[in-house]
Amino acid sequence: MTDDRNDVVDVASAHGRFQPLHLGHLEYLLAAARRCRTLVVGITNPDPWQVRSEPSAPHREAGHANPFTFYERLSMVDGALRDSGLPDTAFRVVPFPHSFPERLGHYLPANATVLLTIYDGWGEEKLRRFRAHGWRTEVLWRRDTTVTSGTDLRRRLRDGLAWDHLVPPATARVVRDLPATHPVFAPERHVG
Repeated sequence: MTDDRNDVVDVASAHGRFQPLHLGHLEYLLAAARRCRTLVVGITNPDPWQVRSEPSAPHREAGHANPFTFYERLSMVDGALRDSGLPDTAFRVVPFPHSFPERLGHYLPANATVLLTIYDGWGEEKLRRFRAHGWRTEVLWRRDTTVTSGTDLRRRLRDGLAWDHLVPPATARVVRDLPATHPVFAPERHVG
């Protein structure tokens, strides 16, 4: 079910919410790019209608956890990969509705290897789902700690704390161009 790690595959996919894209995400994307000739970067939760409640990751569907639009995140990813020296021909950025794994064949080529990094039970659940739906998979690494988190970055943005040292320059450019009324700067609201 997994490929030999020593072989470069033709097409691979790496995915994330990228709310916002941070240095830990970029480490993953660049490691994935080294494993393939063409990298398909999937942006999960591409819109509010492509999100399903996930018991192993309940916060991921909340509106305050998803303030950036698909286009804003595409701009972050595209800019960060270009800034890192990847040529346009080496990657594509697509929506990636991983909450509905039966739909992924509409976004990924059938020969794609899905590359994952695992930090928690949610990562293990995604690995299980991809395999159950017949996707070739490879785990790039399993770790207990992250470089940073989107949750921490969103809090820093909301609270006016230093944040740009935790993101690639492309993310900083996108965030700095946002209006003050953007949802990422709004106070977090909890229901219930």
